[in-house]
Amino acid sequence: MTELNEVKAKVAATYDAASDLFDHPANTFWDRFGRDTINRLDLKPGNLVLDVCCGSGASALPAAEQVGDTGHVIGIDLAEKLLNLASTKAKIKSLNNVEFRQGDMLNTGFDDASFDVVVCVFGIFFVPDISAAIRELWRVLRPGGKLAITTWGSDFFEPANTVFWNAVRDVRPDLYKGFNPWDRISEPSTLSAILNEGGVPDPWVIAESGTHPVASPEDWWTTLLGSGYRGIIEQMEPEMVEYVRQANFVSFANARIKEVQANVVYAVAEKT
Repeated sequence: MTELNEVKAKVAATYDAASDLFDHPANTFWDRFGRDTINRLDLKPGNLVLDVCCGSGASALPAAEQVGDTGHVIGIDLAEKLLNLASTKAKIKSLNNVEFRQGDMLNTGFDDASFDVVVCVFGIFFVPDISAAIRELWRVLRPGGKLAITTWGSDFFEPANTVFWNAVRDVRPDLYKGFNPWDRISEPSTLSAILNEGGVPDPWVIAESGTHPVASPEDWWTTLLGSGYRGIIEQMEPEMVEYVRQANFVSFANARIKEVQANVVYAVAEKT
């Protein structure tokens, strides 16, 4: 298996595992930032939308609501279990204009200029060559269409993020900081630069500060299990996992943590 295929398999396995808690009420940030991304795009009835790394539909479902019955949304992701969650939610909402399928952002399989809008929320950073992924998304976008990339900003989930990684380092130093791929593009300047590398000439990029409430240490642990951190936790022995969990609980109690930083960088570009 090539290095790239190993990365894809790891991402799929991580988010398939995280699917059991991905839509837990403690993890409302997925829906919050997915909808915020869509609301920045001024979608029109009849638009054709591609949502890459769509997860359980946080951006695809609001897009489907906005493009109406004459529009259509396709969500692709590597994680089959998240796609199943998204399909179930679409049925509950009676959204018949959206479909979910397994797909690869480096090779979507769609023709040039197939979509009016292409969206990728919290996913573009998973591939080693981000600019290659951007080139593929730009390729399938029609002239006059919009590309939206949303990624985590600086100090993501702090101060709890540092608490988690310090505990991991205590028991598995080889795993320390083994999952923070968004760090490469957590500033407007770095995201703008890599969009330029991918052939996107004049993106509009803005950082937005925010927080995410954490009602309890249990909710923080649920967030870890319902996100990409699950891949790190799954690699540890049960006693190591328990050590990390208890270390997080103690730190939360001592520091009285009630919220974490949820800073985001939004980028939107129109293709001429």
